[in-house]
Amino acid sequence: MADEIDYEIIGDDMQIVEVELDPNEAVQAEAGAMAYMGPGIEMQTSMGNEGGGFFGGLKKGLKRALTGESFFITSFVHKGSGKGHVAFAAPYPGKIIPLDLTKFGGSLLCQKDSFLCAARGVDIEIAFTRKLGAGFFGGEGFILQRLTGDGLAFLHIGGTVIRKDLAVGETYRVDTGCVAAFTETVTYDITWSRNFKNALFGGEGVVLATLTGPGTVYMQSLPFSRLADRIFAASVYGRRDEQTGVAGTGILGGIIGGDRSF
Repeated sequence: MADEIDYEIIGDDMQIVEVELDPNEAVQAEAGAMAYMGPGIEMQTSMGNEGGGFFGGLKKGLKRALTGESFFITSFVHKGSGKGHVAFAAPYPGKIIPLDLTKFGGSLLCQKDSFLCAARGVDIEIAFTRKLGAGFFGGEGFILQRLTGDGLAFLHIGGTVIRKDLAVGETYRVDTGCVAAFTETVTYDITWSRNFKNALFGGEGVVLATLTGPGTVYMQSLPFSRLADRIFAASVYGRRDEQTGVAGTGILGGIIGGDRSF
């Protein structure tokens, strides 16, 4: 059973979540996410949740490493008296959203790099997509993270958060980089753009993620890959690549996938 924690989200575009802990309560996060912590907070680094033994933790660590996350999970335990505080910062502009996993059937799938922190007792592991096509062309949606448990988890979503509650059979087609998280009742697949001319000259991706209800979907307006693409294009190296015709920016980058999600 996960610890029951209190929290406050501070800021607007570059947010911080400050978690309040009672004695012996803990919150876990990816290595490097912590911004600050108060008196009485102790850090404990491990490969995974307690109870699985060395090989269980090793397996969880390897799975997280495949998603591009840290091999280790850091727990912040309040060993003092009274209330303890520890805060975690968003890595780039966007929103931090708290999600009570009990409201989603105890499980949620999210894009890699979106997990920020969670109450102790929430398990984080990788989840492959169901179909081979989604695996090869899903970009950021290829390898997803599965969060399971009965506690609070905090995700960081780039730009603006859009939530859609899909009815049975209701389908949305979404840029692969804009898919942030969804419940396991949602069917996730990849479809090719029917009009290659639109992909060639319109700057959109050749493939789209197809999400079919029932279930809840969280989308983001600013995938990190898109932000990185704009920064690179504005850099000296990006301008040099445009002049020499190197793939990765400009029109050719749009052919390959719009926001270089895959």
